[in-house]
Amino acid sequence: MHPAQTDKTIRLRLDIAYDGTDFHGWARQADQADGTPTRTVQATLEDALTTVLRTPSELTVAGRTDAGVHASGQVAHLDVPAAALEQRSIDGDPARLVRRLAKLLPADVRVRAVREVSPLFDARFSALTRSYVYRVTTHPAGPLPTRARDTAVWGKPVDIERAQAAADLVAGLHDFAAFCKAKPHATTVREVVSMRWVEASTREEPKVYEAHVEADAFCWNMVRALVATCLKVGEGAREAEWVSELLGQRRRNPQVGLAPAHGLTLVRVAYPPPEDYGRRAQATRARRE
Repeated sequence: MHPAQTDKTIRLRLDIAYDGTDFHGWARQADQADGTPTRTVQATLEDALTTVLRTPSELTVAGRTDAGVHASGQVAHLDVPAAALEQRSIDGDPARLVRRLAKLLPADVRVRAVREVSPLFDARFSALTRSYVYRVTTHPAGPLPTRARDTAVWGKPVDIERAQAAADLVAGLHDFAAFCKAKPHATTVREVVSMRWVEASTREEPKVYEAHVEADAFCWNMVRALVATCLKVGEGAREAEWVSELLGQRRRNPQVGLAPAHGLTLVRVAYPPPEDYGRRAQATRARRE
């Protein structure tokens, strides 16, 4: 147990995966107009954790995914009373929560790992980068039925080299306001570490492409807008120079479309060594403010 936590509160890190098809995104939402609960990943997980731990549970997540977006490498943290882990079925070992939660959670969301971390760890603000993969097919038949939930369809042929030429221009520190839905008082300046297009075709599944995008953070709809922009260039509807014109614009550009949500998966969140958790979180908060 970390010294700062003593016998009061323990911070846990959860590694999470989910199929976002039937969720209204990550964030807990109000009930629908008819009183039906809105199904979200956060609410589903928090309700299960509250049942298992017998104490109210509130998650802080690395990145709030939109409705329909998936995750294989999502990360969240929560603080729990040490006594909540002393139940017979857990016996002080947070890893035992994986099996307990698997019995309660629906098949489309899983907690893959649970471990105790420093109280300075913050799933959101301690993160160095987030990585997404966008999967899309241009085949006239669409994706294989077994991949229909995570593979989008683009209706025109795409030149992958042209798409990559557009992707090369977004790398670096830019104001991505043209690609984001605005949030009051929120910065749209982000640093894209890399964006690369790869062909993921197989004999059984031809004309499949993946965009791999890594950045310090993403604003609302940013990845899907970047993907749609690259695909527009890839199909020949635009030239790569269009991307340069968009970068640095101060508001959402209505000519920038959005690729379908279900092609997008959050695959990894990278963190610094434990001794740097607090320093990274402090620096990130200062930059966001």
